[in-house]
Amino acid sequence: MNEELILLTDFISSTDAELEFIDLLEAEGLIQTIVREQVKYIHTEQLPDLETFTRLYYDLSINIEGIDVIHNLLQRMRELEAELRLLRGRIM
Repeated sequence: MNEELILLTDFISSTDAELEFIDLLEAEGLIQTIVREQVKYIHTEQLPDLETFTRLYYDLSINIEGIDVIHNLLQRMRELEAELRLLRGRIM
C-alpha cells in the first residue's frame, strides 16, 4: 500500500498552527498522525479536514469540542445528501 504522507512540521510552518493544536485534534479523535523515526506525519486524505479545523480554531475561535460537533454535523449532512441522491435516482 502506497501511503502519501505530509510532514506535520511542513503543515505547521505553512499555516502557523501549533503542534499543541494538532495534539488536541488527535486526542479528540479528529485526526490521526503517524510517527516514523520520531517524526509526525499526517495522511494527505486528512489534509482538507485539518485545514478546515485550523481555520475554525484560529480564524473563528471555535474550541476543539465545537470543531468536533461541526465535523460530526457536516459528516451527517454529507451522508444524508448521498442518501437523498440515491433515493432520487430510484424515483426517476
